[in-house]
Amino acid sequence: MVVSSSNRLLIILLLFVSAASEIYAATDTIACSRKGPCFLKKRSCPAECPNLYPTNPYSKVCYLNCQSPICTPECRNRKPNCNAPGAACLDPRFIGGDSIVFYFHGKSNEHFSLVSDTNLQINARFIGLRPEGRTRDYTWIQALGILFDSHTFSIETTKAEKWDDEVDHLKFLHNGRDLIIPQGHLSTWQSEESNIRVERTSLKNSVLITVPEVTEISVNVVPVTKEDDRIHNYQIPSDDCFAHLEVQFKFYKLSSKVEGVLGRTYQPDFKNPAKSGVAMPVVGGEDKYRTSSLLSAECGSCFFSAVQVSDKEDHAVVMDYGMLDCTSRSENGYGIFCRK
Repeated sequence: MVVSSSNRLLIILLLFVSAASEIYAATDTIACSRKGPCFLKKRSCPAECPNLYPTNPYSKVCYLNCQSPICTPECRNRKPNCNAPGAACLDPRFIGGDSIVFYFHGKSNEHFSLVSDTNLQINARFIGLRPEGRTRDYTWIQALGILFDSHTFSIETTKAEKWDDEVDHLKFLHNGRDLIIPQGHLSTWQSEESNIRVERTSLKNSVLITVPEVTEISVNVVPVTKEDDRIHNYQIPSDDCFAHLEVQFKFYKLSSKVEGVLGRTYQPDFKNPAKSGVAMPVVGGEDKYRTSSLLSAECGSCFFSAVQVSDKEDHAVVMDYGMLDCTSRSENGYGIFCRK
């Protein structure tokens, strides 16, 4: 490909501006700014999503999988897609890196490792209740704790008696300190070291968390609705709507030994124990993945280390399909064919 001097200068400027990003866009074109199969290959964005950044909280954005040899731009949502790989929604229902749907109930008021790798750990705090006559807790994800290098970050929902769309139900902590992120679409906070960024993807209750070159986490807060309560007979009390997180993860690079309730499904040779054809395939592992707190790296199968890991460590590149708009699916998540 021949690049004119003016275009070359534009590319250099764009690469400089987007140094913390893997992709850049100019008008309705997109390209990858890091070496890989799509490096500097300009591609036109689909007509339905011409922009890299959304024009409103509900619009999709143009996205290019920089590790794919096809180099075809796609549309993606910036809010969690609960019917795509990397999702953790409902009570809670996961979709693994292998595209298989499974449920992990854990236990109310306890913490479990969702992902544990050499340079990243993501824990979740579960909330829930056990109606009389039930043998297990109904649970939902109330908070996420993220450990990377020697830093910590947590995001959690605040308790609400009644759900109010006009109230922001999110609380943030960075390295143990309260963090205020102003409400508003595209309101953004970034750490001094530029090693974590949080961007609001709607006026309230939705954010995108990015640890550059490590992970991207789309988060949305929702209540347990009266309809969900009626269908599942949760018996939600009148003084708590059980506000919880809908989450979708995208990983840039994981080791082949990655662990965790969700992380293990990204292992190259993982055999998912979820039974096919079952309406709610439940997968266990509570004892293996239970942690003592939201920001604890200790669990039976955890191996995160705050010490910098050498690039020579065994790593397997994970295709970053996690937030693509996979439209071939049924309502309950089965039938997905966006596979690695």
